[in-house]
Amino acid sequence: MTLFEPLTLTGRHVILEPLKHDHHDGLVAAAQDGELWKLWYTSVPAPDGMAAEIDRRLAMQEQGSMLPFTTRLIDPATGGPGRIIGMTTYCNIDAGTPRVAVEFCTHWLNHQSREAIARLGAKQDGVLRSHRRTSDGVLRDTVVFSILEHEWAMVRNGLEHRLAKHA
Repeated sequence: MTLFEPLTLTGRHVILEPLKHDHHDGLVAAAQDGELWKLWYTSVPAPDGMAAEIDRRLAMQEQGSMLPFTTRLIDPATGGPGRIIGMTTYCNIDAGTPRVAVEFCTHWLNHQSREAIARLGAKQDGVLRSHRRTSDGVLRDTVVFSILEHEWAMVRNGLEHRLAKHA
């Protein structure tokens, strides 16, 4: 039994839809922008591995430990769902506590992502040394950031301010 049921979350700029197998081709297209799977410090699946990654995330949803989403831009012309730009999840769901972390993890050497996460307003919690293996089998260090409930209002205000500058 899952603690969280799939739902659609709609903001001003993006929509998070429950991940489905139907999203496969759009997710492959999103990853091909920059061939993200070739970056050694990311864990973006290659096009031939996207179906397996969708299956993995949906299995974790079934087990109750993840709530996976497809991320879409909002189409400015219609106000509805636009093109797919990626995936995100509520992960590390702990039904016993209960909690779901607003947590961002990235490779220690992925400086671009670390800087972007910090600009969001997330705080760096620490570094998990030799935390997981990369696709080539090397142990990586993972940097963990989080946003706590009481920090969210300030983070939201900062995001809205920055987005308004680009509107």
